[in-house]
Amino acid sequence: MSQHRDTASLIADTLKSQMLSGELTPGQRLGEAALAERFRVSRGPVRDALSRLVEIGIAVSVPNVGTRVREFSQEEARALYELREALEAEAARLAAIRADEAGKSALVALANITEDRFTSEEMQGTDNDFHLELARLSENGLLLRLLSEQLYPQLMLLRIHSRNASGRLRKAIGEHHGICQAVVESDPELADILMRRHIRNSWKSFCERMGYADDTSNNTKKGNPTR
Repeated sequence: MSQHRDTASLIADTLKSQMLSGELTPGQRLGEAALAERFRVSRGPVRDALSRLVEIGIAVSVPNVGTRVREFSQEEARALYELREALEAEAARLAAIRADEAGKSALVALANITEDRFTSEEMQGTDNDFHLELARLSENGLLLRLLSEQLYPQLMLLRIHSRNASGRLRKAIGEHHGICQAVVESDPELADILMRRHIRNSWKSFCERMGYADDTSNNTKKGNPTR
């Protein structure tokens, strides 16, 4: 049984990495038989691996079709950003209250990333590191798990379609500096406000890149993050 779990974990980790790198594209079918042959295992570990990917939200199981890499509708993307705003604003607020000097120094180091040192692909990981560090500094284990194990993998998959955003990288780095300063100065209210603004700006930029209509004015009742 232990070997079965280890094999399923290895398969899930491999597929997750390929999905988040874009090697496996949204909508692509993840056939049990083909994967069992590829990994030279029975279908059992493959089935368990696929179930894990469905659980974290980066794959979907379609009746009579099978498992596929998840594709996001505009409404699903909006819901994801709404959740992100709520969770990350709370992480920033708690970090401003609880971070010690060592934690603040680590956050400053991540915030001091400059645009000319990274390509947009490389920066993606650095951006996640900054947000993950804030979640760690919140000292709330449940919040950290929700972000790292559920939200961030889904966001990374969602962003496969919208990399190389013109102008957003520089603005995002600047916004990181502001959030970082609020944490360093132990100002939870400001950290919350700036993080919410950061996520809303990210959502607006995502909509522009995806060609989504700007629904800021007519979707406030739906809880649009750009409200």
